[in-house]
Amino acid sequence: MSAVEAMQTSLAAEHAAVYVHGVLGGQVSRSSDPALADAVEAAYRVHRGRRDQLIRLLRDAGAEPVASEVAYVLPSRVDTAARISAAAREVERRCATTYADQVGRTAAGQRRWAVTALGDAAARQLRFRGSPETFPGAEELADR
Repeated sequence: MSAVEAMQTSLAAEHAAVYVHGVLGGQVSRSSDPALADAVEAAYRVHRGRRDQLIRLLRDAGAEPVASEVAYVLPSRVDTAARISAAAREVERRCATTYADQVGRTAAGQRRWAVTALGDAAARQLRFRGSPETFPGAEELADR
């Protein structure tokens, strides 16, 4: 897989993240769980920004960015705060996985960007009640 292909994979994950966090934002109750509502809203904003950055990076590399799907399957039912957190955590885990791969396939500025995106996704997993990992996004190196 080339650097451009790795960025395309990350972009596809970001398209899904924007969609899923948008759905989650419509399901969380701001009055009963303001912290979760804030976390979902913040994640949505970050993923929109990452998506837009990846589109620019791909266009700068001369590639046509992969388009988003019409709809995405949610990782789980999202009818309780715990399930909303679990779905958000899964989205962040998937993004971290694509960014870990992108780190290994890029260099210089693109690699630094991917490292930052990977760290952000790992931190958001914790915000959604995830567990710290030694090597986030690299399942083969997981310490569990």
